[in-house]
Order: sequence, then structure tokens, then C-alpha cells
Amino acid sequence: MNILLTGSEGFIGSNLKHKIEYNLHCIDLKLGQDILTCDLPKNIDIVIHLAGLSGVRQSLDNPTEYWKQNVIGSQRIFDTYKDARIMYASSSTAKEPWKNPYAMSKYSLEQIAPEKSLGMRFTTAYGPNGRESMLIPNIIKDNVHYINVDHSRDFIHVDDLCNAVMMLIDKPEYGVMDIGTGYTHKLTDIMSHFNLTYESRIGKETERKDNKADIFNLTKYGWKAKYNLIDYINDERMKRIN
Repeated sequence: MNILLTGSEGFIGSNLKHKIEYNLHCIDLKLGQDILTCDLPKNIDIVIHLAGLSGVRQSLDNPTEYWKQNVIGSQRIFDTYKDARIMYASSSTAKEPWKNPYAMSKYSLEQIAPEKSLGMRFTTAYGPNGRESMLIPNIIKDNVHYINVDHSRDFIHVDDLCNAVMMLIDKPEYGVMDIGTGYTHKLTDIMSHFNLTYESRIGKETERKDNKADIFNLTKYGWKAKYNLIDYINDERMKRIN
């Protein structure tokens, strides 16, 4: 079986590619391959399409590039692999597409996706190879400057996320599906647990207040998250001390 993994060098892709035991083809901007222009391999059975731009705040400054990479680039993938099973990265932000350009690009991606494809609405991932600017790495480093006190997040460890993707490869699931833990942490509760100080802010209208996943379609196949967020943070903080 031939699998094409786009975004193979990104946060999720770099963790996922080590789990794939089939014949794997990788595409990534870090490898010099832009999905808008690069040669696309032939005879692909499954496409796991993760390439694209992420980040709500960054999209506010560069909406055109988000549209090009997340929508136009994806359309090229869809047009090229009409006979393959396609699983693509969407986002929990797509549930409220009016809030920011990133959310709108993911919602639009879902609208143009082939009927028999699967859009995976990832919640907030954390773990190895994640961006150091994200909240969880900053909590681990005691480097949090402010918290949106009205926000809660469904944090999923990237290994749990990748296991969900691998499980879904041969499952008869189409349309869109949430990929998260089904549980949200209030951000202030995490900070209080670790006795961290922070500036309190009210979240902007451009961001969702809560992105809790509906995981019924995951759990019916026996999947469940193995990682506990608080335990993970505690372990990583202890590693820094030792």
C-alpha cells in the first residue's frame, strides 16, 4: 500500500510518520516541496494531508497566505488523488469559521473536500516537536505571561492523536470527525495546579472559548487517550529540574 503524507516534517507529521509501516511518500515545505507547485507522486492509495498553515493569531496578519496554503493547496491534492482515500487535517476552529481566517480556511477546506474523504478536526495538540511558543511548553518552562481566564481547551497528546489517525485509516468514516480527548481543562485551573502566576485577560472574539471534542465516533472503535495532561506537564517539569 502506498501512502502520501503531506506536512511530514511538521508537529503532527513528524510524529505520525514513524508509525506508518506502509510504503510512505513524504511532502513538506521543509523538504523543499510546496504543495502548490511540487511534483505529486502517482499510484497513491491513501493520502494523509496535514500540510498547511496553523495558528489563529498568525492568520489575522496573513489571511491570503492561509487561504492559498490551506484551501488552494488542498484543492490540488483533492484533484490529483480522486481515486485514493483522503484523510485531511481540519481543526476544531472550523466549528466557528467566522472568528478568524484560519478557522475560515479550515471550514472552506471541509466544503471542497471529496464526498468520500475524512476531515479530522484536531483540538489542541501538545507533546514532542510542538511549537515552543504554545501554552503547554511555556507552562513547563514557567514562562507564561498571560492567560485568557474565560478559555478552556481540549488538549490531546500528539501520540494519542496519531494513534487515532492510524486507527481511522481503514475505518469506513467520511465527512468530518473530532479528534480530541472529549475533556476540557479550564486554563486557569492548570495554572493554579502548578501555582503559576500570570496576567489575567479576557479572550478575544477571534478565538473559541472552548473546543471540547465529541469523541463518540472514536470511542466506538475502542480508542481512548492514554496521556493525562497534568501528569505530562508534571513529568516534563521534573525533567527540567533534574
